[in-house]
Amino acid sequence: MTEIAQLLAHSKLAVYLDRRLWRIFLLGTVSGFPWLLIGTGMTSWLTETGLSRSGIGLFGLVFSVYTVNFLWAPFVDHLRLPMLNRYGHRKSWVLGCLAVLIALSSVLAMTGPGYSLFIAAGLCFAIAVVSATQDLAIDAYRITVIEKHEEHLLGHAAAMATCGWWTGLSLPGTFAFILADYIGWHWVYFLLAFLLLVLLVLVSILVGEPTASEERRTTMVSLKRLLAINRAYVDAVGEFFQRNGVQLALGLLLFIFLFKIGEAFLGRMVVLFYLEIGFTNADIGIYTKALNLPITITFAILAGFLAGKFGSMKGLMIAGILMAATNLIFAALAVVGPDKSMLVFAQIADGITSSISTVAFVAFITHFTSHLHAATQYGALASLGNASRVTLAATSGMLVDWLAGDWVTFFVLTSAMVLPALTILWWISRYEPIEE
Repeated sequence: MTEIAQLLAHSKLAVYLDRRLWRIFLLGTVSGFPWLLIGTGMTSWLTETGLSRSGIGLFGLVFSVYTVNFLWAPFVDHLRLPMLNRYGHRKSWVLGCLAVLIALSSVLAMTGPGYSLFIAAGLCFAIAVVSATQDLAIDAYRITVIEKHEEHLLGHAAAMATCGWWTGLSLPGTFAFILADYIGWHWVYFLLAFLLLVLLVLVSILVGEPTASEERRTTMVSLKRLLAINRAYVDAVGEFFQRNGVQLALGLLLFIFLFKIGEAFLGRMVVLFYLEIGFTNADIGIYTKALNLPITITFAILAGFLAGKFGSMKGLMIAGILMAATNLIFAALAVVGPDKSMLVFAQIADGITSSISTVAFVAFITHFTSHLHAATQYGALASLGNASRVTLAATSGMLVDWLAGDWVTFFVLTSAMVLPALTILWWISRYEPIEE
């Protein structure tokens, strides 16, 4: 053991010597990467083509597949992939999806919204479908690689997943936005496709299959097996309601649906907002992507420790209050205009808030997820959370247009959107407190 490892072994950071957490980090990077392709990067590309605010908001409907990916989660839980299954069940799904993402990203780089908005939307939708499927396998890996008796690791696993996700979005996003001003988005997307290939190689070499073997598997898709998979989905839903009780289960579902609405409205419009008030793509890359990454990673790890000490319930309550306050900072930025100091302050606040809320939210959902139905249950709960972020946030551009471009009022409204979720969370804490 090296001197550094010896020092870590005697500190609170010793938990991060567990290789499983670093594999979760790598898979989190894989999970976050497609959101650059069809999210912030595409928003800037669409803005350059002259698409309206409402059009850009509605383009976000390509993310709608993240709200329904639980429908095919039983296949990810129980279906073996031919040829790839020798890498392991969960890993084979991740590798297969990465290969398809590379191909789709390359085609998108060759075409783009300037060539055909319809083709670009179709390619982005396809990327979203594959990415949402990949997320099911990644979430199932994270849940099953941590044993039930290791609940103290749930917060750290959520933290590493969050760090990885933001790394996959922000690190390549930093260079993508800076380079876009010099070489254009077409060449940037070719580079992003190459980075996906690098991730595929890293996953194939570094990620091992979880040892958990309690899931049932099938190698053929016959009518009989399809019915069996359908029964597995029904069993997963039934087990969730039976374990939590109908009243608490419904409260959980409503909270998950509402919690991140305000953050989603802000996230869908924020790149367009930056460009409209006078920031460049390079500014976005330097002051939002590059700056946000170390802040998010630092506070995600800190949130992992706090989740283990205080529990996800208190973390979610604090995160909700911070989300509301952060959106008000963006309202202040709308007042002062393209002030880089104010932008830095907003990004620091947003990075802290996003990391704490995401870690607490992931740990919260994981707590209520069964190992036997890992992909199905977590996929369904995460999809429900994505449903509000995608379907409702698609109207964010319309809201800004309805407000006649009044960004201040827009951000104030997004700040108030978290209040109903916090009310429900307070009720959940009184009805059935999570064991801290």
